[in-house]
Amino acid sequence: MLNHVEIQTTDVRASAAFYDAVLAPLGAGRRIEHQGRIGYGEERPEFWIGPVPEPTGSRARESHLAFTAPDRPAVDAFHHAAAALGAEILHAPKVWPRYHDTYYAAFVRDPDGNNIEAVCERPE
Repeated sequence: MLNHVEIQTTDVRASAAFYDAVLAPLGAGRRIEHQGRIGYGEERPEFWIGPVPEPTGSRARESHLAFTAPDRPAVDAFHHAAAALGAEILHAPKVWPRYHDTYYAAFVRDPDGNNIEAVCERPE
């Protein structure tokens, strides 16, 4: 259904360092940089970060994004990459049976306070 998603950031460099580190274990990386925005993906840019528009004077708003991990070790690697950057850890990797019995996920905050998740829904 979705072609791509973009979130606003107050510091593109800090957010780029965060997403470079946490998306690499999930098989995604920078695919394009255009007009101050950075696009990430496996083959094409599907997730974008960009600056908060200057004229509005507004702040970035909290979002929740869940990135698909190919397996549980990738969720663990995402978590470790975020922790190494000093990101706030919301939930360490674990199975979340309230979603379903194979939902394995970790939740962290990015530099703008967004709730970022890596999830593997495959059984061990």
